[in-house]
Amino acid sequence: MKLLIVARPFVFHGGVERATAGLVNALVEHGYELHLASPPGQGPVDGVVLHRLPMPPLTATARALWLAGATRLLAARGWDVVQSHERTLGQDIYRAGEGCHRGYLLSRGRPSGRRLYHRVLLALERRVFAQTPRIVAISCAGKREIETLYDVSPGRVTVIYNGVDLQRFHPANRRTLRAAARTEAGLAAEAWTALFVGSGFERKGLATAIEAMALLGDPKSRLVVVGKGDAGPYRALAARHGVAERVIWLGPRADVERWYAAADAGVLPSRYEPFGNVHLEALASGLPIVASAIAGGSEVVRAGLNGVIVDPRDPCAVAAGLAELRQRGSHGGAEMAEAARASAEPFTYAAQVAAFAPLYAECAGAKAKLS
Repeated sequence: MKLLIVARPFVFHGGVERATAGLVNALVEHGYELHLASPPGQGPVDGVVLHRLPMPPLTATARALWLAGATRLLAARGWDVVQSHERTLGQDIYRAGEGCHRGYLLSRGRPSGRRLYHRVLLALERRVFAQTPRIVAISCAGKREIETLYDVSPGRVTVIYNGVDLQRFHPANRRTLRAAARTEAGLAAEAWTALFVGSGFERKGLATAIEAMALLGDPKSRLVVVGKGDAGPYRALAARHGVAERVIWLGPRADVERWYAAADAGVLPSRYEPFGNVHLEALASGLPIVASAIAGGSEVVRAGLNGVIVDPRDPCAVAAGLAELRQRGSHGGAEMAEAARASAEPFTYAAQVAAFAPLYAECAGAKAKLS
């Protein structure tokens, strides 16, 4: 089967990029004739035919429109299936990996700047959900959101969870990577450590995580922050709460598996998150997590077994969740680590490919009937 995927470059493996890279590699391993259309920045991928989409120097708003048009022209070339991970036109399958832009704006609860940009994305999104034959959500929460906000028939929306690299993210990393990583970060052996991983600090609730650390009442505990964003306002927030010395800023890191190994718990009080890969990566690493009740990733968290689920807007609730994991770790840490790992093991890239296969057959069959 000749499959075209439209996706942003995944040169630096952030969460979205890791998810795309894992799926692409698994599709190749399963014998698909895979083509990848991507704007500048995407490097070669073994077994994949790369189609670089030239991107003229444009504003963010104009780039969104240009990409939608360019993809529509590319989609007309006669592929068996066209799958897009971006807000484009002409595809058979749209994978809503970032959820709904409308849902994101509603989650902010206040007017946003860049009004033209948002209007354009919302207009594109309406057309994507209205015109694309099959929609893939990455969580049950994402499916409900798409159906509710855009009046999409439930039969058109399929939930296919992301996969996770179970070898890269593994509890054994604690033995091999933990000590050196903690030394690099300046973490004392006795410092109980929570890990925040994510770019887009506001959306992913970093402010609440910092406020929760201030409420934790343990001067030896630490919060390690891995991700890309403007840390200035959050450093100031930590200083105001008297925890500046307890927050360690590592910036974006390609070796994120080392920091799961270095930590004792994950924390991600996201305000909007269709399904953060952090949830699966942390659990696969044997790391319990404090998860947001309104994020899709909470669907893989079982309270008291592999983590806790909290109101992401309540620092007291997040602090209580961290305190629970710290206490559980001191008495039954190995048991919780085993449960965390076990809960991640079904989420393989092979399972993801198997879930996509019926959609590919359906879309290819529909095209064959029309030809």
